[in-house]
Amino acid sequence: MDRDRRGRDRGGRDRLPRRARPRLLRDRLDRGGARRAGPRAADRRRPRDHAPADLRRVSTSAKPADAVLPETASVSWRPRVDERQLRRRGHGWTLSTLGYVIPFTVTGIVLLLVEPLTAPVALMAFAQGWIIPELYAQRGANVVRPKRRAADGPERTALGLLGDLVGHEARELHARTGLVLERGRLGVWLLGEGGALLVRDRGRRVHCYCIRVNHPDLPSADRISHLLLALREDEAGFATVANHSFSGARWRVRRRIPAPMRPALDAAGAIARAH
Repeated sequence: MDRDRRGRDRGGRDRLPRRARPRLLRDRLDRGGARRAGPRAADRRRPRDHAPADLRRVSTSAKPADAVLPETASVSWRPRVDERQLRRRGHGWTLSTLGYVIPFTVTGIVLLLVEPLTAPVALMAFAQGWIIPELYAQRGANVVRPKRRAADGPERTALGLLGDLVGHEARELHARTGLVLERGRLGVWLLGEGGALLVRDRGRRVHCYCIRVNHPDLPSADRISHLLLALREDEAGFATVANHSFSGARWRVRRRIPAPMRPALDAAGAIARAH
């Protein structure tokens, strides 16, 4: 044999091919030319090309801006919610409220002017003008009313998972009120286990949405987590899928939600005013 096992000839000189000699690898391949290692898939690499990094467990791209909730397909007849539609809904509810308040109020005043003895009837008219809008506000407030809680063990586990999704302030607020505060593009959201409140117009108006997870046996915190993830994935789609129950003044909704939840609505109103 002309070469020994170490690749040297009989004279001791190095006869290895130049390409086979050791060199430093600094952002280059083992061949000439400045290139990054492994830019191609494994089945398309050239000889001596380094394999690309395995990124199966690492997400390098952000959530698509045009992500759409699959549930929107079940309500395809509804227009997708946006700023304009929310303003239109708010104006519609304002006109509806005035449509109840003004006629009954005018009726009561006319009765008193025509015949003071009709005061009991006039008072009934005033009461009607007040009670009907309050009933609508009660229906809206019911979307965040607490439901039956699961056993302590599953509930504690679900609370831990929910805590991983939100920040410290949101965790503390949820512990006190049972609602999770989330800032969105459409406004400030308060998520409960069976619905959500959207605070807008610098904290003056609240939109009430009824939406729930179709798994009644899930712990309360798990249901909120599902709604929170859906809201983050597609805020407009979330508002489209949810049933719009009421829109009105924040003070009117605040009177109707349970007292422990009122600090959450106050906090959402403060954030909406600041932005």
